[in-house]
Amino acid sequence: MSNNSYESGRLNLPFVGHCTFAKSPVCTDWDAVDADVAILGAPNDMGTQWRPGARFGPRGIREASTLFSFGHAGAYDHEDDVLYLGAQDVRMVDVGDADIVHTDMHQSNANIEFAVRKILQAGAMPVVLGGDHSIHAPVIKAYEGHGPIHIIHFDAHLDFVDERHGVRYGHGNPLRRASEMQHIVGMTQLGIRNVSSSNRDDYDAARAAGSRILSVRDVRRLGCEGVLELIPQGIDYYITIDIDGFDPSIAPGTGTPSHGGFLYYEVLEIIQALAKRSQGKIVGMDLVEVAPAYDPAGVTSILAAQLLLNSIGFIFHERARAR
Repeated sequence: MSNNSYESGRLNLPFVGHCTFAKSPVCTDWDAVDADVAILGAPNDMGTQWRPGARFGPRGIREASTLFSFGHAGAYDHEDDVLYLGAQDVRMVDVGDADIVHTDMHQSNANIEFAVRKILQAGAMPVVLGGDHSIHAPVIKAYEGHGPIHIIHFDAHLDFVDERHGVRYGHGNPLRRASEMQHIVGMTQLGIRNVSSSNRDDYDAARAAGSRILSVRDVRRLGCEGVLELIPQGIDYYITIDIDGFDPSIAPGTGTPSHGGFLYYEVLEIIQALAKRSQGKIVGMDLVEVAPAYDPAGVTSILAAQLLLNSIGFIFHERARAR
């Protein structure tokens, strides 16, 4: 929206109007996506092993995102002296949700994969709102033919379980499933800590598959620059963010909170530094495990929306500069 229409049109406050991500235009015809970024909901939480509720994550994040959608021509950051999210940098649409079929994980995953493939075919960057972390497996599978890709994974948990009682597509399996795909050539897993869902064999398997695993304390010792030195250059990056990678003091609304997590800027600065790399680019994101029912104040959804919008701003500002 231009400055002129902001000043002369409707005020369009956050609590007014339809609740799309950052009040971006709706595009439910997936054969007519014409944008740089497409926001997709994947409201599946059938992969959870304890507290459900992440199926309402996309709605919660969308509602929170309206806080950052006052209709300005962009978002000015005085520290960077940059106007992010301007119309000249990025066009964004909300394509709605993949259809979830209750109790049918196979069909639900197929529907998620289909939706992401449609976004990629349109030349847009997918940003997927979960749902539990199981949704990452079909999302990253849709990138077949778009590799090689290095996964950047923020999480309290390794999510590298192979199979338990026949379950291969729960929220403890997605990074293992991703590692089995030919277009995935490595991953950096950040924030992994303390008691977790994975055993020593899972950690060994992750390292054997090309993963570098850093705890929150590792990241703090290394600092942002030290972490970036460990991430290979000259390759595309896909970012998957489990909200429980953050400390539950700032992100209580999740099914499996884990104390000792990241604070906001620790994650944001790594994403911004990756976006600035001249060799390799960020080609997609998902953010999962937001369960609004466990956070009456809504700060978890606001954190998710703020992180995603800033990340989109960083990514496309750098792409615009490179044009």
